[in-house]
Amino acid sequence: MHGDKLLPTKYYDLQGIKKAEGWADPNRFGQFYDIKVTYSANFTAWAQIKLSDGTEVSITKIPNKAIAHGNWPVGSSIFHTFDNEITDDKGKKYRIYKSYIRAARKPGEQKFQQDGDPDTNPKLTNRNFTIALGGTYVVGVYKEINSPPPPDPDPTPGTKKCTLPAPLQTIPDEVMDPKASALIKADSRGNERFDVSLGIPTSETLYANSFALNYLFKNKFVQMGGTCTYEVPVEKTFTKKWTEPAVGEDGKPSKEEFEEEETVSDVITVERPYSYWVIDNLEVYKIRETKLQNTALPSGGVTLSPSGYTPPDYTVSQQGGIVSEPAAQQVTLPPQTVGKDLPNYSGEFKAAAEKAIGKVQVRNDSLTFKGKSIMDGDPVEESGLTPGKIPQPYQINENVLYKDRLLIESHKVNAKDIPSTGTIYYDLLPQNINGGANKQYPIYGINTVTIHTPVVIYAKVSDDRDHNQKTNPNPNRSAFILDRPFSIQMPTYGQHRDIKGYGNRDYAKYYRSKEVRFPFDTYSADKRTFHPKGTWINIPVSQESTSFFLPVWVDEGDYTVDFRVTAENAPSGVTDQHHANLNLQHHRATDTALVEVIGRVYDFRITDIMDFKWEDVFRKKKGSKEHSGLFYWVGQLGIDGEVRGNKSPYVLPIRRGSHPNPGYKNVAVKTGYSFKFDLKSKGNMFGPDDAIRITPTFYYVDKNGENRQEVDIYYHTDKRKFVKIGSQYDTVQRKVKLDERLRNMDQQTMVNTAAAYYNLHPNQMEKNQQTFINDWLKRAKKDTIVGGYSHILLPKELRTYMGPLAIPEGVNPSRAYAAIQQWYAEYNLPSKVYVVPKGFDLSKQFNFNDNAPFFLRNGYIIVNFNIETIRNGNQSAPHLQYIYAPLTNQWKREGFSYSAIDPYGIKFQLKDGDVMFYHADKSSVDDFTVGGTH
Repeated sequence: MHGDKLLPTKYYDLQGIKKAEGWADPNRFGQFYDIKVTYSANFTAWAQIKLSDGTEVSITKIPNKAIAHGNWPVGSSIFHTFDNEITDDKGKKYRIYKSYIRAARKPGEQKFQQDGDPDTNPKLTNRNFTIALGGTYVVGVYKEINSPPPPDPDPTPGTKKCTLPAPLQTIPDEVMDPKASALIKADSRGNERFDVSLGIPTSETLYANSFALNYLFKNKFVQMGGTCTYEVPVEKTFTKKWTEPAVGEDGKPSKEEFEEEETVSDVITVERPYSYWVIDNLEVYKIRETKLQNTALPSGGVTLSPSGYTPPDYTVSQQGGIVSEPAAQQVTLPPQTVGKDLPNYSGEFKAAAEKAIGKVQVRNDSLTFKGKSIMDGDPVEESGLTPGKIPQPYQINENVLYKDRLLIESHKVNAKDIPSTGTIYYDLLPQNINGGANKQYPIYGINTVTIHTPVVIYAKVSDDRDHNQKTNPNPNRSAFILDRPFSIQMPTYGQHRDIKGYGNRDYAKYYRSKEVRFPFDTYSADKRTFHPKGTWINIPVSQESTSFFLPVWVDEGDYTVDFRVTAENAPSGVTDQHHANLNLQHHRATDTALVEVIGRVYDFRITDIMDFKWEDVFRKKKGSKEHSGLFYWVGQLGIDGEVRGNKSPYVLPIRRGSHPNPGYKNVAVKTGYSFKFDLKSKGNMFGPDDAIRITPTFYYVDKNGENRQEVDIYYHTDKRKFVKIGSQYDTVQRKVKLDERLRNMDQQTMVNTAAAYYNLHPNQMEKNQQTFINDWLKRAKKDTIVGGYSHILLPKELRTYMGPLAIPEGVNPSRAYAAIQQWYAEYNLPSKVYVVPKGFDLSKQFNFNDNAPFFLRNGYIIVNFNIETIRNGNQSAPHLQYIYAPLTNQWKREGFSYSAIDPYGIKFQLKDGDVMFYHADKSSVDDFTVGGTH
């Protein structure tokens, strides 16, 4: 002040004050100015640890070990090191990110600030500072690990202030629909053998395939931002120079020069915006597996685990925030000389403050996805880069979730349109942020599967036509011949449904069993195994044809053979369908075969000839009743064409040359002599009215073996001359005795026959069995009328049984024994015969006698038998034919020869049924004529 006037110049030291005015005694100023003040020069140094939210963790004294009181002289240099990380009492970890120095007298001061990461900025933890008047604090500020940098908790009042970061904008994105699908089909993929929607058998395999996006994700990126406000002190010193009018010492007007320094200061507010991006939510999911359920699958379901699949790789770092802030520092502008008045310096101050404060350095959180940077986390000024988008997932290929050779187990029953369900599972990958959990999604629209295990049976049976001796064969039934093998065919191939994989093919793979049931007893082909009638017989599935043997005791007649094949997946209570289980509710296919069981007539043989010249052939010695065991058979073969063992000449017909004695090579048989014969039958020929019918036919052939022709034969009776065989006057009855001396009947056979007959016909018996047997044996010694010369009918009295005695348990022994019959008879021509060509009407011949020239004498009469079986007395419909069956000729099968050469080289043509050559010109009468001399 100069009076009441404020002087523009300020003075700060003693010398300046002395010169300011024309003081009366400036030397006295020493008692008021430059007075020395004494004060303590040792102060405390403190190390303070704070958290980002301003919480003080600790404050410790940094001792000076050189001085007892531990304080530091002003200006002392001190070194202190902070820890990179600290842990609180709850286990939370914190990391240093900022440190600074402040004078104890200035609580808001933050000088020599260091920021960042201690790994890259060692000055952050290693602090060097000088003790200030009043003491000094070195401060370390820590933040929780993995949390964004918070706003500065220690802004210098009036120097810097940052607003808390607030959301500015959000970028959400997600793909959380896996677009899942699945299918279940028949192997092999791309070449499926079956259409599973229509049908697939058990024991076949399926494949399961699932499709979905290769990953799912959900994210939310948030831009955080705010403003940092800096109070920047700016000062500038102006030197003002000017002149003013004055009165010189000489009293004259003059100018007085003035010079004055003026320092001006101001606090300029500078704003620095900042923004950065953080990941508020991040969920990334990888495929774990797909589970599919369908009854057709093994154990009802399958798990498809990824194959050749790589989950998305990504790295994330939550580091977003302010990296560093510009220091709020005082700006001192260069001094400027001006005039008396100060210029407007506000613009200059503003510009200087703006220049002095740099931009806030920030960085985003970091996200790299599949090698691509989605959010850049590098430090930048002011604003972090806007993040990109996570790449869209794509559908996995067909091999990722795939499994084949999934067996449809054989126990699973047929079922239509079995529904399928499925679920796909995704697992949340690590490094997720703020939420997320493993996910599962239902899979819709999976195809159904129809299980239909196919079986077919188109059975066949053998038709033994070659041995079918029926007079009238049934064309609608296959012939099964008693005591012969037969076969069945149970193929596993045939027509099924006309759908993919089925059709006409072999289905053996799907069979549990093949079975046949006969309504009659059977044996296995080797006769080792007996199958009672009505038994289901298991046939190996792989065996198409199976042979059996038909026991001789089975009743002749019509039967139905049942066949069934069962699918491997058949449940209990299985139902069936004819030929093929086309309807899947059935697990079995059936078939039938119509058959007819037919007997046999066979083994005709001549057992004796009453002509004395033949006695030594059939008897062990002359006059003996013991049979030689030699017989004349139809041929050299047996019932089924096998070699019998008899040799020539013991074959029919008996003719010149049949006698084994060369001395009798010219011998045939003379008329009048009878011959014994027997034959056999099999089947239901054991009843009371069953019989064998034999119809003789006569032929003549001359001694040269030529001119064979059918003839009529005449003979004389006591009452009538020239009686034609077969005419109404041919009434001679033939009588045959079963048990007579030269028939050599076995007594036990007759007893067994009587007992079996009794047991088979109990309702016809009025006496006990033993009485019946005794009477039967008596009856066997009596004559039985069998017909005459033109026909023979062998009744039960001339029959014995000779069936098997060793039979399986459960078989009726009497029925088995009666199943084979042997019939006994004999035949002869009258002793004196007159032979004419067939149809020659002898009644129209006049004046002839026994020696008439038209009688055929110079040759042989051939007796030819036609043999038939009669069932139940029905002679109008003979049952079996020995020779003239439409389908077979048993006579031929037994090896009959159709020509013969006699000892003289003459060849004779023969016919089926030829049994005996009689001399046309020789009679048994000749052997009994009394001879003598005239």
